[in-house]
Amino acid sequence: MITVNVELGERAYPIHIGADLIGKSELFAPHIRGASVTIVTNTTVDPLYGDTLRKALAPLGKDVTTVVLPDGEAHKNWETLNLIFDALLGARADRKTTLIALGGGVIGDMTGFAAACYMRGVPFIQVPTTLLSQVDSSVGGKTGINHPLGKNMIGAFYQPQAVIADIGALRTLPPRELAAGIAEVIKTGAIADATFFDWIEANIEALNRCEPQALAEAVKRSCEIKASVVAKDEREGGLRAILNFGHTFGHAIEAGLGYGEWLHGEAVGCGMVMAADLSVRLGHLDEAARKRLVAVIEAAHLPTQAPTLGAARYVDLMRVDKKAEAGEIKFILLKRFGDTLITRAPDEAVLETLDASVGT
Repeated sequence: MITVNVELGERAYPIHIGADLIGKSELFAPHIRGASVTIVTNTTVDPLYGDTLRKALAPLGKDVTTVVLPDGEAHKNWETLNLIFDALLGARADRKTTLIALGGGVIGDMTGFAAACYMRGVPFIQVPTTLLSQVDSSVGGKTGINHPLGKNMIGAFYQPQAVIADIGALRTLPPRELAAGIAEVIKTGAIADATFFDWIEANIEALNRCEPQALAEAVKRSCEIKASVVAKDEREGGLRAILNFGHTFGHAIEAGLGYGEWLHGEAVGCGMVMAADLSVRLGHLDEAARKRLVAVIEAAHLPTQAPTLGAARYVDLMRVDKKAEAGEIKFILLKRFGDTLITRAPDEAVLETLDASVGT
């Protein structure tokens, strides 16, 4: 087991990475101080890992309840969030009740948001079971739900007590979900560590085959990078925005198609292709680097052509973005691998990128 620490003073917490961690009571015990625990999971994950987690919690002598939500991004909304609050109130959960998010990014985001809101804040633990949630969404304290007009626009910064990333859980991931997680690994290397990007290029087939050693290294390095960024800019006042490379275009794809039509990582993969195209058009990135990025995204079996939404629709959706200011879209662009900039872009360049990127 490897442990990466997120250094946030009194809100610091460990990220434990290794195989078969969901069943280890000793990883949960230090972070559960109250008498009750509520596991939040979904209809896909509960049959796979729910019993393992409940058995791990049994020796701790806690009152354990489980909330099983419908699966999918389409359910990341107020109605589903209320199911968590209904269960907490029904079980008479108090301020020391610990929530455990057992699932992918949707479950982690909603559980964290519920924990931030219930009684104005209760502790929670992240147990991410997808590659995307292990390398990205479970770390850093971003929680929330979607709105029909914009992704993740309603939420809170709220840090977990711990993240327990069980690499063994990735064995049950469908290929499409695995590829979606690899997209966030590629993003992390592209924005923050050229050497890591080189490693991703060299090991992309091992990642595609879900080889444990490659996955463990990808999760570890991605978490190290994200933990470092979050420690410097917890609430996205500046530096942390670089983690949204590919997301401005990607979030527009998700909202425009309808949440769940494309997986988040698929939209981010395509969004990175579009952001790299815009980077070249504005003279920040050389063409050879753009081709390398596109090649590794293609090798991960991710889409590289955007869906047809119409240029005006893309622009409208991108204006509903947390980085936008007074309706002005801000883009995370590449200068070289490991080096980014946050900038506005001329409308004509954005329209040229959309024209070049949208599939026929």
